[in-house]
Amino acid sequence: MSTVPLQSPSRELSDYYRWHSHIYDMTRWAFLFGRHEIIHRAARNCATPRRILEVGCGTGKNLVALARAFPKAEILGLDLSADMLDRARPKVVPFGGRVGLLHRPYDAPVAGERKFDLILFSYSLSMINPGYEGVLDLCREDLDVEGSVAVVDFHHSRVAWFRRWMGVNHVRMEGHLMKAFGERFEPRSSEICAAYGVLWQYLLYIGRLRG
Repeated sequence: MSTVPLQSPSRELSDYYRWHSHIYDMTRWAFLFGRHEIIHRAARNCATPRRILEVGCGTGKNLVALARAFPKAEILGLDLSADMLDRARPKVVPFGGRVGLLHRPYDAPVAGERKFDLILFSYSLSMINPGYEGVLDLCREDLDVEGSVAVVDFHHSRVAWFRRWMGVNHVRMEGHLMKAFGERFEPRSSEICAAYGVLWQYLLYIGRLRG
C-alpha cells in the first residue's frame, strides 16, 4: 500500500497563504488586533534600532509602519510565502533599498555579524506548530545583546469551538507562547488583552535577552 508523505509545516502554511494572500488585507483587520500598538510600544521601550527584522512579514503592512516609525533603520521582512511577498513588494518600493524582502522559512539565523536591534513577530508564532520554540531560539541568535523582541499574537481562548476553528486555520491558542518567552527573555512590557469580550485574548510583549 502506498503512502502519501505528510507536508512540512512550512509547506502547509505556504499553501494556505497562496489562497489567503488575495484577501488578507481586506479581512484580517477584523481580528488581528494590536499591530499598530506593538510598534508604538517598541518605539517607546527600545533604543533607536539600526536594523530591524520582521519574521512572517506577510503583505508588508507592518514593514510600512516600521519604516515610518524608524526612518533611519534598515528593515528586512522575511516570509515563507512568495504569494504574500508579492503583495508586500509594491508597498515597500517607496522606501528604496532601506526595506528588503527575504523569501525563506525562518529555520536558520539571517543576521550574520550584524545583529538586529529589533525583531518583530506579528501573528506568526501562533501559526508555527511545531517549531515556535526553535524560532525563538533563532531569534536569540539574531538579536543584538542590547536588542529587543516585540510580539503581538493570539494568546488563549476558553471557548473550545473557537479554538478548534482557529486550529483549522493553523492557529494554536493555548497560552503557550508566554511560557516560552519567559524561558528566553526578560520582559520590558507585557500585557494580555481581551478581544470581542471573552471570545479570545491576544498578547502584546516586548522583551530583551535574558542574561
